[in-house]
Amino acid sequence: MFLDRIKSQLNNSQSLFIGEDTAFRSAVLIPLVQVDKEWHILFEVRSFKMRKQPGDISFPGGRIDSTDSSPLAAALRETYEELGVDTKKVNIIGELSPYISSPTFVVYPFVATIDYNQLIHSYNKEEVEEVFTVPVKWLLNYEPYMHLVSVQPMPSPDFPFEKIMNGKQYEWRARVMEEWFYDYDKYTIWGLTARILKHFIEVIKR
Repeated sequence: MFLDRIKSQLNNSQSLFIGEDTAFRSAVLIPLVQVDKEWHILFEVRSFKMRKQPGDISFPGGRIDSTDSSPLAAALRETYEELGVDTKKVNIIGELSPYISSPTFVVYPFVATIDYNQLIHSYNKEEVEEVFTVPVKWLLNYEPYMHLVSVQPMPSPDFPFEKIMNGKQYEWRARVMEEWFYDYDKYTIWGLTARILKHFIEVIKR
C-alpha cells in the first residue's frame, strides 16, 4: 500500500522543478508583428519612471498574480496593461521552455502575433517609454556576443558554519552567468530578454 501510494503520487502531475511553487514566477509574450509585410519582433523600453530597471528593454509581461488562472493568462493580462492590446486579438502561436535563472525565479515565455497598428499609440506611457521592432530576418543572421558574470555565494551573518564540514573555510562554488547582447540600431538587448530571445531564434532556426 505504501509503495503504491508513492507510485500514484509520483505519477500525478508535478511541478517543473523543486521550488517552483514558491518561486517568483513571471510570464512574458514574444510579440510577432508585421511591418511593411515583413515579420518583426516587438520590444518595449521600460519607462524611465519605473522603480525597477528603468530604461531596460523587455518583452511585455510580468509577475504571475494569484488571480491569474495560468502563466499564459498572466502574459496576456500584462500585455493588455502595458500595450493596450485586446487579449481576444492576440493569436497564440506556442510556448517556449521556461527560463529558470535560479530555483527562486522562473519565466514562462509565449509566442504570439499581434496587430502592430493597434498598439502604436495605445501603449501605457506610465510603464512603457517606447516600443520598437527588430526584423526576424535580421535576428536569424545576427551573431549575439556574450560576456561572463561571476556570482559568488555570500552566507548570511547567522549561517551555522559549525554544522558543516570545514566551517568558515568551506569552499563555496562561484556560479558563472552568461550575459548575451544584441546590438540593433540604437538599442542593446541584453539580460533576461536576450536569453529568451536567443532561445527563440535557435528554436526557429531548426
